[in-house]
Amino acid sequence: MNQSRKEEAALVLDFLLNGYASDRTPIHLKTSIAQALGTSNFTILELVPKKGIYLQPLEKVYIGEAKRDKVHHINGRIPFEKLSSTAKAELEHAVKEILIDQEERFVEFFNKAQPLNTRMHILELLPGLGKKHMKEIVEQRVEAPFKSFADIKERVKLMPDPEKVVIKRIVQELQGQEKHFLFVNRQ
Repeated sequence: MNQSRKEEAALVLDFLLNGYASDRTPIHLKTSIAQALGTSNFTILELVPKKGIYLQPLEKVYIGEAKRDKVHHINGRIPFEKLSSTAKAELEHAVKEILIDQEERFVEFFNKAQPLNTRMHILELLPGLGKKHMKEIVEQRVEAPFKSFADIKERVKLMPDPEKVVIKRIVQELQGQEKHFLFVNRQ
């Protein structure tokens, strides 16, 4: 599932008008900072907006190679621990926005997931999914590929909400709690 393509867009998690409070730079020399989440690889990024631009939480901004309208430059990746409390609070909402926008990509994960090894299937790495759910998902997708999260929920009995399961897994990966990365590109 991990893609290695560069991020083209990001969702703003937090906008710090005067940069970080811990930064000892004189206020007149400080630059605004935006903490954002890439929409392709779930990369946590630090962006510097153009002068006079004020970004809102969950606002989608273009960060690709072409001319950017709101972002001056990208400072780079930042670890989860460096996120502000506001950014951490918005993280789950941002992941949900990406899932809604790219639902077919994540449904495809359920349609194509393979065994991790002889004892465990990759689907079992999702929170709340055990062997019974995994077997039922595999049986159902053989009959017909899943078309949506609603289709998965309808066809797999007693399945936890697949959208919430994927959101929880992505947030755990961003927090560095997982050994295997299914959705977050850690490179």
